[in-house]
Amino acid sequence: MQERKYTETLTLNNGVTLKNRFVMAPMTTKMSFFDGVITEDEKRYYQMRSKEAGAVITAAANVSEGGKGWEGELGIYDDRHINGMASLASAIQHNGTKAIVQLYHGGRMTSSSVLRGTQPVAPSAVKAERPTAEEPRALEEDEIHQIIEDFKAGTVRAIDAGFDGIELHGANTYLLQQFFSPHSNRREDKWGGSREERFRFIDRLVDEVISTVNQHSDKPFIIGYRFSPEEYETPGIRFEDTLYLVDQLAYKSIDYLHVSLGSYSQVSQSEEYKEKPMLAYLYEQIAGRTAFISVGDVRNGAQAEEALEHSDLVALGRVILADPHWVGKVLNGKEDAIRYNVADEDRAELGLTNGVWQFMQNMMKDRLS
Repeated sequence: MQERKYTETLTLNNGVTLKNRFVMAPMTTKMSFFDGVITEDEKRYYQMRSKEAGAVITAAANVSEGGKGWEGELGIYDDRHINGMASLASAIQHNGTKAIVQLYHGGRMTSSSVLRGTQPVAPSAVKAERPTAEEPRALEEDEIHQIIEDFKAGTVRAIDAGFDGIELHGANTYLLQQFFSPHSNRREDKWGGSREERFRFIDRLVDEVISTVNQHSDKPFIIGYRFSPEEYETPGIRFEDTLYLVDQLAYKSIDYLHVSLGSYSQVSQSEEYKEKPMLAYLYEQIAGRTAFISVGDVRNGAQAEEALEHSDLVALGRVILADPHWVGKVLNGKEDAIRYNVADEDRAELGLTNGVWQFMQNMMKDRLS
């Protein structure tokens, strides 16, 4: 029997080796305290889902107080978060699983109520196209530089807390994506304009984070970047823009690129890119320069193999919430024992509280089986 690709190890650009090709995707938990300090429930939730996967990527941790997107969000914007984050890293790092914390800023995708009366900020004063969206305030030049410094400081805290790496959250319409999007970025200074100019913030941020890691980490430290390939707004990011984005990023000293998709077989909305799934085009564009993580409704080992035809690693979302031992069961040929459906009475056993349970209820509508 031919060995499955998902059982193989993968050595990243920086020399760190992942024990298999499965990664737990970053998913909102809403479990932290009001000030971003992690709770025991949250640590238990992650520890339960580590051990077997090659890496676990945490939910988004805001690097700036003004970047908080929702209640119960992880914080990494102050040194008081380091001790809790250290205990989280340790909770994940069982049996060689790598612990990666996702760093982010919500930009306009928050509200003044979450920010305790402060107006959200964004590249430009343009509301998101969603119900109840508030008009953000356009960032000043010095504030843009400060947010870059906040990402650097968050990276140092992740290093000090003992994490194996960080993922820069440039997906799901948050601040990094807002700078690249022609919908949210209407600036007329050097931070906006053409596609190349809208990329400037990401370009500067990634270079500064790479430099920060080189200065502060005494061992190989993973740097990843997550992105969403398309926007439906007009104007908005189109797939051609994203091919430019990943091409630019793949030249940098980062260890992986991570797409955010609802389905690993998803096809672009752009007419010129409909012959193959978006994964295939992205994998070709990256061309082995860095690792590529796929994601999107992978339910079993066969689908994981399909996703890995056009990626190096596959991220797991809903299935690993329903069954924390999904990875172990797939690796050991026990897929018939996987649990896909979760009842209310299973919540405590699975550590599913608050926002995670809301996510699971949405999953149940799809009836994974």
